[in-house]
Amino acid sequence: MNTLGVLTSSDSRSHGNMEDVSGNLIIELMRDHGYNVVQYEIVPDEADIISNVLKKWADIDKLDLIVTTGATSLTVRDIMPEATTAVLDKQIPGIAEAMRIEGMKFTPMAMLSRGVAGIRGSTLILNLPGSPNAVKENLGAVLSVLQHAIEMIQNDVHQHPSNS
Repeated sequence: MNTLGVLTSSDSRSHGNMEDVSGNLIIELMRDHGYNVVQYEIVPDEADIISNVLKKWADIDKLDLIVTTGATSLTVRDIMPEATTAVLDKQIPGIAEAMRIEGMKFTPMAMLSRGVAGIRGSTLILNLPGSPNAVKENLGAVLSVLQHAIEMIQNDVHQHPSNS
């Protein structure tokens, strides 16, 4: 069973002012798909705090997958993509593109999401928007490839899953 960390970036939620609907939804959806949630945290929209959590979870806790939610839009405080990119070894643009394409089936506003996907060490990291609907749409677009991506990252698998 793959290990998962869920990181919510939100100034208001980090102060306990609002329920973390999107973070809880990620936990529920990923548990339903066999992921073992071993880390969950809500942090303010601060790049250094976000980057430090991502590094700890990838480098020390050795999580298989980290899914973030929030801070992917266009406001000054939306810094998740920058904080994530700063710690990535490699980006996986196809995953982020697939999530935006799926979101645009429901709303043209999805093209404003700046979330990234990539690898740090042996950990796959995905940025999702903060909206619960966007969380469902984005995860729905990529769930089918996550297991293979994790296997490739951790085992250096080069064979396409249909050729196995």
